[in-house]
Amino acid sequence: MKFPLLAILLWVLVVTAPLLLRNHGRLPSGRLNTAQPRPSATATPADTERIVSAFTAKETEFRNALAQYRFKRDATVQTIGAGGQISGEYRRNSHLTVDDSGKFIEKILFFPTPTLRAIGVSTDDLDDLFGVQLFALETSKAPLYNFKYVGQERIDELDLHVFDVSPKALPDPKKVKDRLFQGRVWVDTEGYQIVKTRGKGLPEPKISPYPTIETYREEIDGRFWFPTYVYADEELLDGSGQAVKMRLRIRFSEFEKVNRR
Repeated sequence: MKFPLLAILLWVLVVTAPLLLRNHGRLPSGRLNTAQPRPSATATPADTERIVSAFTAKETEFRNALAQYRFKRDATVQTIGAGGQISGEYRRNSHLTVDDSGKFIEKILFFPTPTLRAIGVSTDDLDDLFGVQLFALETSKAPLYNFKYVGQERIDELDLHVFDVSPKALPDPKKVKDRLFQGRVWVDTEGYQIVKTRGKGLPEPKISPYPTIETYREEIDGRFWFPTYVYADEELLDGSGQAVKMRLRIRFSEFEKVNRR
């Protein structure tokens, strides 16, 4: 039975995911700082509009910049049975590039026969990570959302603005395939780039809802914060109403700039 993982989107990672370091180009060990954003940190409507305008513009730059890179994606989806045992697994390691139309071109490096039974995963499910999570908040799509300033939070050595994001209206899934992001984003107070997201795509089916995905980014080439780690660990219902414990891990690495003629 096909189990929708299409929210394996935005952005871009969960409570047990490791933290980012600004310039080390790796994910250090440790757990997410679960401290709440500082309530004393407030923003006027004008401040909120200015910050949102800045980071959505950066998201547009990010989309354009990502098309100039090739990178490696190591994806693992597991189902967890009684006693915490892995009952099924899907692994797919690939090199990805982006063509001029924005579509991902995949070169498979490692893809053993999946052993998943309770859920199914397709290439589209994995590629969808780049749909809702990563491109949802660029400038052209910002008018579709409400942005609520929550406060400021410090994660590792980063000072971050925190926003709750929700769609102003949900698209009709019968008419369009696009989904919108709902969740929380963390924005660097210096460069106004999103460095972390936690949320899911909407609308989602009443049966087999999407998991909440947490995504971390790292600074690549001293300019753009690209996704490097995606995580989800939830118990969801499949199409028959049975509970399925699902764990997702996706790592992105080996970012290399390519020359386009």
